Amino acid sequence: MSNLLNNENINENRFIWENIGDIQQGRINLGDEIPISIYRLMQFTLLDVMRKRLGEEEAHNFFREAGFVAGIEFSRKMLNLEQEFDKFISHLQEVLKAFKIGILRMEKMQMNTGEIVLTIAEDLDCSGLPITGDNVCIYDEGFLKGILESYTGHQYDVKEIDCWANGDRICRFRGTRLNI
Repeated sequence: MSNLLNNENINENRFIWENIGDIQQGRINLGDEIPISIYRLMQFTLLDVMRKRLGEEEAHNFFREAGFVAGIEFSRKMLNLEQEFDKFISHLQEVLKAFKIGILRMEKMQMNTGEIVLTIAEDLDCSGLPITGDNVCIYDEGFLKGILESYTGHQYDVKEIDCWANGDRICRFRGTRLNI
């Protein structure tokens, strides 16, 4: 039975990158790319159903946690975590751009406290959305948390502090190291 279907230990993350499968073999004609609108259709309808059933705060917690699991697996599979910090950030910028997730820029890094401020332009989740007055990159908070924790070995809290959907034209995230 695959990791996705095995319910023996419900408290463990069962998703691993390999569960994505062989897309090249399975989508010979269509390939591995889809329009952002289809990605957002899945993401926003899933979040909408979760909000209705669980309430907004709990739905956001689930999305953050899913983003965190994705960030851990993305780091494990796609990133070289063995580089010095500056090279790692450059590498992360290249990989996020190559996968069309967004254009990353580091604004601030306090090495003594671990506080980091990152921006993502042309963000996968919200760039081009109408202004709603909300920060919507909840999944990204978890995704960045997973990447930061994978690289540093420290626990982080990541919050979006600016968002396209809140009237900004860039998404800005503050990562705070929890175990200083």
